[in-house]
Amino acid sequence: MTAFTPAVSGNWSFPTSVRFGNGRISELAGIVRELGARRPLVVTDDGLKALFPVQRTLEVLKASGLDAGFFHNVKPNPTGGNVADGVAILKQGQHDLVVAIGGGSALDAAKAIALMATQSIPMWDLEDIGDNWKRADTSHLVPVIAIPTTAGTGSELGRASVITNEAEKRKVIVFHPRMMPDVVLMDPELTTGLPAHITAATGMDALSHALEAYCAPSYHPMAEGIALNALRLIKTWLPVAVEDGQNIEARAQMLIASGMGCVALQKGLGAIHALAHPLGALHDTHHGLLNAVLMPYVVEFNAPVVEEKLGLLARFLDLPTHDSRAVLDWIIELRVRLNIPATLPGIGLTDIDEERVATMGESDPCAGGNPIKLDRDKLRAILRAAISG
Repeated sequence: MTAFTPAVSGNWSFPTSVRFGNGRISELAGIVRELGARRPLVVTDDGLKALFPVQRTLEVLKASGLDAGFFHNVKPNPTGGNVADGVAILKQGQHDLVVAIGGGSALDAAKAIALMATQSIPMWDLEDIGDNWKRADTSHLVPVIAIPTTAGTGSELGRASVITNEAEKRKVIVFHPRMMPDVVLMDPELTTGLPAHITAATGMDALSHALEAYCAPSYHPMAEGIALNALRLIKTWLPVAVEDGQNIEARAQMLIASGMGCVALQKGLGAIHALAHPLGALHDTHHGLLNAVLMPYVVEFNAPVVEEKLGLLARFLDLPTHDSRAVLDWIIELRVRLNIPATLPGIGLTDIDEERVATMGESDPCAGGNPIKLDRDKLRAILRAAISG
């Protein structure tokens, strides 16, 4: 693998325009103008609003003379109310572009705000079911520049947002092909201040995307290849990023791996996400942390039908043996190394309505991508294993 050095940078388009490299946040104002905008709205989450990445972003825009607005009313699990508030601020300030900066929560909310700013239908009408996306009006969409500050969801390269419907206490995948940001600024320097426990949880989120995409039964050889390489990068660099948050190469490689995981997930996701979505909606728990806890239980459940694929993965990752057990052991050992608890009660979930979660999981869009067909009984069994350990 070619090592990353601070001097390395590059531009690529896969699937959207990416500007990668240290310090490239300095190019933001020029990109805003390239997209024909003058009044950008910076969208982030409440926890990030006062920290260096966001303050640097606002500084760059202000220094260039752009009239930037600022919206940070975004929860860790963004809600429909967050999106509606953001749309109101965008319209009130007559903003013509959204700068999305942060982790998956901020990026998902920002993409939804940009999409819904020009719609006349409810956001829930664009849930990722069938061809609902065709209902959207795409005649004058608000452009988006995405700036990831975590290496987790890869939402900067995604065509969907996961938004909680508070009335239904349900996470909804809002999808449209045009939700893809117009430009992504991938600046590793903006991720070096991320605390170790958040680095671990978001990194495991990236791992869950790549792993479930690789195991999904649908045929998408390009996505499968991307998933494999993302898994290789995560195996090498996630522990380093957690243990040495200032290691710029680890931060850079994890940013790349996270984006690759998101590109790969168009092949499908599975039971990890089908359970994490209702658990997150009902308990407001960090999505990546949920995925990290659920992952080994789902891998063990699916192993009988993906033994050959996991054997190939074990060989690719140079694990001690080339079988599903080696992959499972690696995940468990990684989770221990990253100080992530082994059970759902270990992360504070002690009052889980198993029947409700299993029912919600069965109808989650991600359930259809699992290697073994899921139903309530199977999801309940996985959930109980994750509760008892």
